Amino acid sequence: MKNKLVQLLQLAARADRLGVALTRTGLIIVLLWIGGLKAFRYEADGIIPFVANSPTMSFLLNDPANYKAHKNPEGALVPANRAWHEQNGTYRFAYGLGSVIVLYGLMLCLHPWLPQVAALGSFLVLIMSFVTLSFLITTPECWVPSLGDVNHGFPYLSGAGRLVIKDTIMLGAAVVTLADSARAYLRQEKLLPA
Repeated sequence: MKNKLVQLLQLAARADRLGVALTRTGLIIVLLWIGGLKAFRYEADGIIPFVANSPTMSFLLNDPANYKAHKNPEGALVPANRAWHEQNGTYRFAYGLGSVIVLYGLMLCLHPWLPQVAALGSFLVLIMSFVTLSFLITTPECWVPSLGDVNHGFPYLSGAGRLVIKDTIMLGAAVVTLADSARAYLRQEKLLPA
């Protein structure tokens, strides 16, 4: 029994390269998919609470203070709310953000050929993850509201908060791919032993 366990642990100990490849692939898929979805209005409607409450992003909107009156339930089409979002600059912002996120994903794709570009992309994803995690502080919708239940506020994450907290995984993945791409570049330039 102990020999089998040791064999399994030895196999697991050699899986680090596979883990890095899967981490990079997962980051690329998430970045391209989520970034691409920013071109669709339902996705842009969904990010408005984060952007409107962010001290580093709200200035990019025309009327961030009034977003609550114009929130669209996911999948719902409310023409008046869509018109407000159009005038607010919500969709323009989402297109720009989506383009940046897709660019980061494409940068990570360049790892085999241009690891220095992939390292930069990973660093940018790391920064993006910190910004996203800051929403836990700036966005009230990240916490269960006080609507009568005793379980509200911190530490009770709402759906939006659960979405944001997952960026801790993105942060860790960005560090892993940053280190791997930096190492690959240094080896390519003969600045690190192979």
